Amino acid sequence: MSTLVGSSRVRLANRATAAAVARALGARFYSNGEKTLKERFAEIIPAKIEEVKQLKKDYGTTVIGEVQLNQAYGGMRGIKGLVWEGSVLDPEEGIRFRNRTIPDIQRDLPKGAGGSEPLPEALFWLLLTGEVPTEGQVKALSADLASRSELPEHVASLLDSLPRDLHPMAQFSIAVTALESESKFAKAYAQGVSKKDYWNYTFEDSLDLVGKLPVIASKIYRNVFKDGKVAQVDPNADYGKNLANLLGFKNEEFVELMRLYLTIHSDHEGGNVSAHTTHLVGSALSSPYLSFAAGLNGLAGPLHGRANQEVLEWLFKLREEVKGDYSRETIEKYLWETLNAGRVVPGYGHAVLRKTDPRYMAQRQFALKHFPDYDLFKLVSTIYEVAPGVLTKHGKTKNPWPNVDSHSGILLQYYGLTEASFYTVLFGVSRALGVLPQLITDRALGQPIERPKSFSTEKYLQLVKSINARK
Repeated sequence: MSTLVGSSRVRLANRATAAAVARALGARFYSNGEKTLKERFAEIIPAKIEEVKQLKKDYGTTVIGEVQLNQAYGGMRGIKGLVWEGSVLDPEEGIRFRNRTIPDIQRDLPKGAGGSEPLPEALFWLLLTGEVPTEGQVKALSADLASRSELPEHVASLLDSLPRDLHPMAQFSIAVTALESESKFAKAYAQGVSKKDYWNYTFEDSLDLVGKLPVIASKIYRNVFKDGKVAQVDPNADYGKNLANLLGFKNEEFVELMRLYLTIHSDHEGGNVSAHTTHLVGSALSSPYLSFAAGLNGLAGPLHGRANQEVLEWLFKLREEVKGDYSRETIEKYLWETLNAGRVVPGYGHAVLRKTDPRYMAQRQFALKHFPDYDLFKLVSTIYEVAPGVLTKHGKTKNPWPNVDSHSGILLQYYGLTEASFYTVLFGVSRALGVLPQLITDRALGQPIERPKSFSTEKYLQLVKSINARK
């Protein structure tokens, strides 16, 4: 047996031991009689099924909107056609997670030991049930996720075999797809399980997947950018702390950043590419692994999750060209030169929002608290002061305000995670916490396969002429 294979097996054995410890911890935390997440969801879902059934019975034929031809050719913007329980995005107010704003969840959700930022696994509970969990329930969920973190040997070996120059998001998608071998849902479906039990196996797959994502992400990071060595999962640590430690960061402020980052990037209602793709593929009864892998492939696009990488590259170029002069006049001049050259200002504007993204503000507050004098933060702050006015005067954007991507990269840069091509992987870990609760709910509600109607341009031409002829 080669040294490489032998050491790999030792690491897997160590992780199996850590997983066993985490399972024991989870059982201990739940021993006080509090409901587990699965038990609580099983209690509330019958009433939700009846609520949806009654809604469809009473209002099923109610017209909920009209569609213009421009929307069909414009990315289906604004068309109401998806059901998404976890979050709703208001153009003026921003995102609400189960009717809670970002400041609400920062205040209400349980925190890590000695920390002030919400725990991502607490948000997962909230998105699935609509309820804020107790500290005991979150500790048990943290231990449960840690107990599911062990990677199959074939997935670990697969990641080790991938070329280092393959984009981290491609590696991430490959690893998640390879986990299909572990799918409890796929095995149960093949054995003819009842439809009413679909959610049970979707739940198990989803928690298994969430538990494994920090190990996959960290293995990619350590393989591509470091020495390939990944620490063990700590069965006593929360989700964000484990991710930080696995990546190789021990700084407590960075741990807090991971908790905040994973929470605010998790969900942004169901119409964005990664959420919609996960839901769409899941509606075909593909497993959570295959569904989420499809969502990751959408997240990897530069118009979606990869945008934060492009923002950072633009900031570096701006910093180089202005040579440290961050005055409002210099930045305004640079922005106008960018726009007049036919380019966009990265990180500004949003398909739905018509105000500053609350996720941007949460990150800004974090920076003001921890590193107000950081060079890149000062640059981003000056752009924030100047860009809305320039973009409004330019007149070609409906939303001149910054979105989440315009700030997230500099936070990671400050703490030494400087490899921008990895940032979307972190986004992907976070996005799982938003899309998988909906996937579980979809299966519990018996949602059908998604199949909207499409027309050719010729057919649309016939349709609009026919409609206008009747006026």
